[in-house]
Amino acid sequence: MLLEGRVAFLTGAGSGIGRAGALALAGNGAAVIVSDRDPALAEAVATEIAAAGGRAEALTLDVTDDDALDGAIRAASGRHGRLDILHSHAGIQIPGRLDEVSVADMDASWRLNVRSHFIAARAAMAVMKPLGRGSIIVTASNSGVQYDREMIAYCTTKHAVIAMVRQIAVDYARFGVRCNALCPGFVDTAFNAGFEAQMGGRRALESYVAGNIPIGRWGTPEEIAEGIVYLASDRSSFMTGHALVLDGAESL
Repeated sequence: MLLEGRVAFLTGAGSGIGRAGALALAGNGAAVIVSDRDPALAEAVATEIAAAGGRAEALTLDVTDDDALDGAIRAASGRHGRLDILHSHAGIQIPGRLDEVSVADMDASWRLNVRSHFIAARAAMAVMKPLGRGSIIVTASNSGVQYDREMIAYCTTKHAVIAMVRQIAVDYARFGVRCNALCPGFVDTAFNAGFEAQMGGRRALESYVAGNIPIGRWGTPEEIAEGIVYLASDRSSFMTGHALVLDGAESL
């Protein structure tokens, strides 16, 4: 298996793309630490992995708690004696234009969509750099390579996190640690609530997907998970600092 013997730490892994990524990493042989703010969701994913013969542990984690996030990653690497993969996935989507988004909303977007990834990557790097290996994957969005209408907080933070990923990549490539951004387009999960509200309801969002995405449909969590496995594995060993866009050509 591609990831046999490796250890992966995931945030926001209780549902949607995070859950699919956890299942795919475990299915390829990795031992997976499934963290989520909701303990029931994290436990359900870990149980599902175990039932399929994989290795997983569930962890309740609020990534806006810097000390808890840093400590959880370092403790996991200590328990397992290594950390090979970090998928920092947790995020937030707040819709609105400049005059509609409050300062508090922008701060919340920054804290989840940029700062939490910084804290997670910093903790993982402290383990990976001395070992001379590792793959850090940060979920951004195809909103980080284009500009969505009336989504100032989301687009600003997603562009910022791609810049951060690229900076990490060039600074640490010589130490054997790779860092890449995962940039999904529209995947049919609950995370689309912000876009749904901004577009005027579910029917309007479905119409947009059908009419504006060249491939003509939603992506699936499992399709995005294939990208996560690729970035985590040696199949992408010469790739770092890349924004891997999986969006059915919407951003083109």
